[in-house]
Amino acid sequence: MINNSLPSIIAIDGPAASGKSTLGRSLAERLGYLFFDTGVMYRAITWIALSLDMDLRDEAAVTKLAEEAQIDVRPPSKQDGRAFDVIAGNRDITWDTRAADVEGNVSVVSAYPGVRRALSAQQRRIGLRGSIVMVGRDIGTVVLPEADLKVYLDATAEERAKRRYNELIQRGEKADYEEVLKKVIERDRIDSTRAVAPLRPADDAMILDSDKMNAEEVLEHVLELCK
Repeated sequence: MINNSLPSIIAIDGPAASGKSTLGRSLAERLGYLFFDTGVMYRAITWIALSLDMDLRDEAAVTKLAEEAQIDVRPPSKQDGRAFDVIAGNRDITWDTRAADVEGNVSVVSAYPGVRRALSAQQRRIGLRGSIVMVGRDIGTVVLPEADLKVYLDATAEERAKRRYNELIQRGEKADYEEVLKKVIERDRIDSTRAVAPLRPADDAMILDSDKMNAEEVLEHVLELCK
């Protein structure tokens, strides 16, 4: 479906659990583009740091690691459910980035300003290749302000917590809605008040409230914007 009339670089931003990744992956599949959820870069650095037995509280050391590590995101090489390949050096770490210890520590790593600056540069390098749907919290404002189409996908904290809660239950995990809601609100606070690249819509972003829209309706709306 790639043609020259479509936006080559599409940025999708928004708060946690707003449906950005679902939208981004579906949109990339429909357009024949690379889907890139930039959160995976922070997961990659977290995994590398843990594999080296680094102290994640050592901001200077983790920042230096982020500045030196070469991470790439490429179209999926295997049909095993992955949306893309995550490569660190020459190693495929796609599924390593989903490990529980990474999940539990990535918020610490992603809050460091130096890490964000280093990984933003790597994200920009990949994004400028074009034919890409890039998902994150600061793509349209910081990483790729020249993106051809910017979408800010929003929803209330209550709705996002409900979605996250349902995901956990469907996966067979134990979950408490009030606890999930508390974590969503706290993540919003951290993302919107951090000193570097705080979460906010770009001035020229199309803001979509998905509270009363399902995933297919959101996708069709953004496909119309692409045209």
